[in-house]
Amino acid sequence: MGLCAWEVRLLEIKNIDASYDFLQVLWDVSLSVQEGEFVALIGPNGAGKTSTLRVTAGLLRPSAGKVIFAGKPISGLRPFQISRMGLAYVSESLNLFTNMSVRENLLLGAYSIHDKNQREEMLQFVFQLFPRLEERARQLAGTMSGGERKMLAIARGIMSNPRAMLIDEPSLGLAPHLVHEVFQGLLTLNKRGVTILLVEQNVHMTLEITSRAYVLEHGRVVMEGPSRELKQNEHVRKAYLGI
Repeated sequence: MGLCAWEVRLLEIKNIDASYDFLQVLWDVSLSVQEGEFVALIGPNGAGKTSTLRVTAGLLRPSAGKVIFAGKPISGLRPFQISRMGLAYVSESLNLFTNMSVRENLLLGAYSIHDKNQREEMLQFVFQLFPRLEERARQLAGTMSGGERKMLAIARGIMSNPRAMLIDEPSLGLAPHLVHEVFQGLLTLNKRGVTILLVEQNVHMTLEITSRAYVLEHGRVVMEGPSRELKQNEHVRKAYLGI
């Protein structure tokens, strides 16, 4: 009998140490994400969550440990090589081309897709996911609201037709109704088969929509488990849910 999708480890981060110059930020960090899962990485500011994503995406070289994606080690690869393997990274800084239109930004996200029909299919998919972007397709990215730019950054990552996505703080600074819209978009994306590792400060909503979560504190994984169970954990309730 074959393995079901969730029994296949798509992304593995093994015993990672990482530093910025002489400042170590990660100590022996290990986590895994199965094919099709929606997994969260939560913790306080400065815990090392973004650094973990940066190591995974190839933007920060680990001093120890390794990252494996789809069965292949990727720790030594450059970011564009990792992206071409099907692992997309949506950073907190967004990195949009502000003097280009929404549509142009999206099409740049599909630069590695040479089939014109497939690019158009991906474009229509992200417009279904975030209708607001279709309404503003001709608008310059730099003139959009913060929430719209977040949607555009996520949508541009989707345009590469990734197998998995690393998404950093999608709700940061957003109005509540936009937070809901962005999270619903991520849920729909996951249901379409895209594996997601999410870093997010909105712990309550994050634990509502993800299947599992890791808690990172002071650069170390201190807890992991099903999201529903972590919501009931006393430490998580006091430290992150205000209960």
